[in-house]
Amino acid sequence: MNECSKCRESLESVQQNLDVVKRMLEKKQRNSPEEVFFDNQEFIQVMNISKRTALEWRTSGIIAFSQVGGKMYYRLADILQMLEKHHKPAKS
Repeated sequence: MNECSKCRESLESVQQNLDVVKRMLEKKQRNSPEEVFFDNQEFIQVMNISKRTALEWRTSGIIAFSQVGGKMYYRLADILQMLEKHHKPAKS
């Protein structure tokens, strides 16, 4: 397998992953923010944080969440509210 074939396969793999993310976002965008929930894995990917950070945010009350069994869920509205609450405007 030559280098061009490897690059092409890598690009196809990235495109497939992007298509999956696009479908997830399209599905979630059909709902109002109050109806959209992210599980813990989606939340940490969206926020680009570790599982430990997500845990610290939950235990310190930074982010609201729901727990069903061992799974954690976050409402999009709560994520947006958290970001707005911690927003620091730029200095002029």
